Amino acid sequence: MAAAPQEPPLLICGNRNYSSWSLRAWLVLRKAAVDPEVVVLPMDTPEFEARIGDYSPTRRVPVLRMGSECIWDSLAIAETVSERFGDVPLWPEDPQLRALGRAMAAEMHSGFSALREALPMNCRARQRSVEVSPPVSKDIQRIEALWAQARQQSDSSGWLLGDFSIADAMFAPVVLRFRAYALDLSDTTRSYCDHWLKDEDLQHWIGLGEQEPWVIDHEEVGEPTLE
Repeated sequence: MAAAPQEPPLLICGNRNYSSWSLRAWLVLRKAAVDPEVVVLPMDTPEFEARIGDYSPTRRVPVLRMGSECIWDSLAIAETVSERFGDVPLWPEDPQLRALGRAMAAEMHSGFSALREALPMNCRARQRSVEVSPPVSKDIQRIEALWAQARQQSDSSGWLLGDFSIADAMFAPVVLRFRAYALDLSDTTRSYCDHWLKDEDLQHWIGLGEQEPWVIDHEEVGEPTLE
């Protein structure tokens, strides 16, 4: 195994409140016992456009810089961290669970576009009322089925595959989406969300996101529910 870099990795993120892909990369680093230096570039601003080219060949976040290396895309970052910082396993040892987790991570990476577009991640939002279209409902049902399958196959009442894995990081923003909007969810789904929402790293990210001054209007979806 290659030796870990001596300098702390540099992770370039978007707004913590809204950037779901940045959250995924940061969580993987934290769960691998790596504390990266973080640069936050506020999205949809002139500052972002002026600075992102210094860090990212795709002009997107997240980007992980390790010395002269540049790794873009959250899933590529996750797999790189898993290889370079192997003291904390990020995939199950069991090959069937590992294959399931990788399939789930890939599906999250490339799919669920209706959910992602209609219900953006928003750390500050709580149980906002939204109209759920059939495509969004289909995405939610598929995610619930995946979570139930993984926890049943791994015999886990906590993380999806027993111990924390990259699959959990990939679905963490969905947990925040499910918290942000008033949705009809199964008990199993709520159990997994509750497990994630007790996590210290996720709570740390949420707290930082809630303190950010930036508001992106088109990311502010839904109406507050009456209590």
